[in-house]
Amino acid sequence: MTMSPSPQRWARAERLDAARMVDALHARAGVRLTLEGACPGGQVGAAYVRWTDGHRSVLKWRPHSRAEEMRAGPLAVTEALRPAGYPAPATELVAQVGHAVVMVQELLPGRKIGRLDHRSLDQVLQLNELQAGRLCERPDIPAVDLHLHDDGAGYCLHGPLRDHNRRSAALERWITAVGADSPPRLAGPDAVHMDFHPGNMLASGGAITGIVDWDGAARGDRRFDLVTLRFGIHAQETDPGVTRRLDAVLDSLPKDILRPAWAHMSLRMVDWAIRHFTPSEVEHWLDLAEQRVS
Repeated sequence: MTMSPSPQRWARAERLDAARMVDALHARAGVRLTLEGACPGGQVGAAYVRWTDGHRSVLKWRPHSRAEEMRAGPLAVTEALRPAGYPAPATELVAQVGHAVVMVQELLPGRKIGRLDHRSLDQVLQLNELQAGRLCERPDIPAVDLHLHDDGAGYCLHGPLRDHNRRSAALERWITAVGADSPPRLAGPDAVHMDFHPGNMLASGGAITGIVDWDGAARGDRRFDLVTLRFGIHAQETDPGVTRRLDAVLDSLPKDILRPAWAHMSLRMVDWAIRHFTPSEVEHWLDLAEQRVS
């Protein structure tokens, strides 16, 4: 029997209180921003703000984080990519507000991709190739933590899978088995976005104009992001043949990259669904996760 999510046992993710964060930035940094409203989509939240000189930006936060760790990790990843022409946003302000890091980032042109077509997939694959080797000279940037044995900070929790139902418990056992055969961190000199899906991609006139939401970015193997992309399009409509093309790309990946990446994304998405969505949506993610359980 499928059980409903238990908010008493498994906490939901905290949401951005944009008005409070704008006030906090004024108090701590002396910067007065005007809040214009929430950005569409996303699970934790972002908001549009305007500076006193009139230009617009995006206000973001990352709970239970430290500013120095963000500068040394995710923000350093985007700094390494931007000189190569990669359309990642510049960071205009970083501040510690309690347990959270608040960031104000460049507002890139374009709108979020609503439907991934073949032209967009071509561009996304090219951008992924551009991530290769960008961190060769930055071994100090932390590598991707796969969390195949331990819990992440508010995500990739193993307990919800063990407790939810038989399918999710079996998946969790497979995930930990993959973890026993894999290093805890993903090796490689590439920039890894970690949340590489259409909801974080902007386009205008058929051209990709931005890849946003680098808050979890790390060093590792860029092909991890292609697995993330496969999970990202599972919940969206795509043009005919797009999913088949991406599956063929994944089929060509080495097992020591594909299996731990698939295990991580299975853990991440099923855990999140158990804690935030309906039982039917949990089954939706289990259907995808089980496609490569072996």
